[in-house]
Amino acid sequence: MKLTYYGHACVLVEFGGKKLLFDPFITPNEKAASVDVASIKADYILLSHGHQDHVADAEQIARQSGATIIAAYEIVSWYGEKGINGHPMNIGGKWRFDFGTVKMVNAIHSSMLPDGTYGANPAGFVVWNEEACFYFAGDTALTMDMKLKPLTCPELDFAVLPVGDNFT
Repeated sequence: MKLTYYGHACVLVEFGGKKLLFDPFITPNEKAASVDVASIKADYILLSHGHQDHVADAEQIARQSGATIIAAYEIVSWYGEKGINGHPMNIGGKWRFDFGTVKMVNAIHSSMLPDGTYGANPAGFVVWNEEACFYFAGDTALTMDMKLKPLTCPELDFAVLPVGDNFT
């Protein structure tokens, strides 16, 4: 397993023989100015919610890689109208992919897509296979629901958590 941090909430996790990209906000991020988005390859793009600072480069990377977007139903539908493949999920849902299992978990935040349409309920993801288990929290506030992860998922090896400020 290998992790690459691209800035903000964007990480690439090479996991189960696949490249999983989370919340790609790179091009508009001044702190990621050295990252060449055209060189990023992903098999899957997991989106925690619809805010621009989590989806800015999802369309470009999905098109150049042929990646499948994994996100809430409304977000996958929005990208589907643009001709991008997706796998819709919802809070509490779990699905086995070719790299492992993804469980979409609750997050406390807001969500709106770049064009102002509803961006579905915000989410986090717990991802696991025989190799490891990790939690990507997205932009969630601290919540008692986090205590449910050990009761409903394998033991976590690591977590990617937001650092608190005005929005988290």
